[in-house]
Amino acid sequence: VQLQASGGGLVQAGDSLRLSCAASGRTSSAYNMAWFRQSPGKERDFVAVINSSGGRTYYASSVKGRFTVSRDDNKNTVCLQMNSLKPEDTAVYYCAADRDVYGLYTTERNYEYWGQGTQVTVSS
Repeated sequence: VQLQASGGGLVQAGDSLRLSCAASGRTSSAYNMAWFRQSPGKERDFVAVINSSGGRTYYASSVKGRFTVSRDDNKNTVCLQMNSLKPEDTAVYYCAADRDVYGLYTTERNYEYWGQGTQVTVSS
């Protein structure tokens, strides 16, 4: 599966942004889908994951209550709605796909497929 992330941009603190990840090559419903992010000089961190059916989600504590992950398998798309953005949310955001649909994983090594990343910058 090929993944293409989009929707990043420059916003002010408190604003909202919606990221999208379009999957091609194989239907996204066969995968658990996740978002990770990486700030300059830091490791790539887990943000959110949604299981293949869309019935289970899990979030990093830093974004819980502000971010919402969803999927539309008719459109082969996974979205990350980000509200109440903070400067510390500034990062390159990546979507990823996991063929193992039996667990919700938060580590990079569990994800076989990655998108190219989209930059999110939040100014104070």
